[in-house]
Amino acid sequence: MFSLRQWLGRKLAAYLAAPSKAPPHGPTHAPHALVATLRKGDVLLVEGASRVSSAIKYLTQSTWSHAALCYQSPSELPPDQRLDGHVLVEAELNAGVRTLPLRHYLKFHTRICRPVGLSPDEIDAVADFLLDRVGNQYDLKNILDLARYLIRTPPVPEGQRRRMLALGSGDPTRAICSSLLAQAFQSVRYPVLPEVDETPGRVLSREQREILHIRHHSLFAPRDFDISPYFRIVKPTIECGFDFRAVRWGLDSEVAMAQLASGDAPKATD
Repeated sequence: MFSLRQWLGRKLAAYLAAPSKAPPHGPTHAPHALVATLRKGDVLLVEGASRVSSAIKYLTQSTWSHAALCYQSPSELPPDQRLDGHVLVEAELNAGVRTLPLRHYLKFHTRICRPVGLSPDEIDAVADFLLDRVGNQYDLKNILDLARYLIRTPPVPEGQRRRMLALGSGDPTRAICSSLLAQAFQSVRYPVLPEVDETPGRVLSREQREILHIRHHSLFAPRDFDISPYFRIVKPTIECGFDFRAVRWGLDSEVAMAQLASGDAPKATD
């Protein structure tokens, strides 16, 4: 029975990791800008395109469905290796904890979240925490952890959606969310979400109760790095010296801009 559950778990994992019908949003910055900007210690958020990505985005009400850590700055590699050299470490549904090149996510919409104030030694410790776990495989024996994602948009109240990630054994859950990355930062006492005063008798807001629930059950999701007050959002196009005057507009765009400037833009219709 145990081997049958493992087999079913792997089959479900493969199904859920397959691309969904809805195409992902494309990248919003050029590869060279991402290479020049991404550095060791950064969290790279990804808007995935798999079936399970759709469920995670729904359950967490977020654009982001996956997160990886940059453990080696791409710009420090030889030019011919900056896209193909392994610089990211992640926990993936089928492969478990692995390293991979930046090229793997060049076609996806991504966001860089940068921790503030960490020393080089602390960044090394965060990276080593994850690299030490490369090759770990997550327990797939509890297929309920995976099967629930077969429902594209389960009818769950908004305040309870993230808690669906806690059902089952928990190991596959950690493989498909950001808990492992959060644990890596917590290993050097770097916070992801704000502290909450747990004074007995104190009435907590819904947001504060949710933060406590996340911490107690390791339900960190990619969205938490995006909204965290301790991570800076870094945009490669701006970091590389964006000048709006140098933007080359297509003919249709120029006509539309001229209409807007003159007040002759076509009116929206019902």
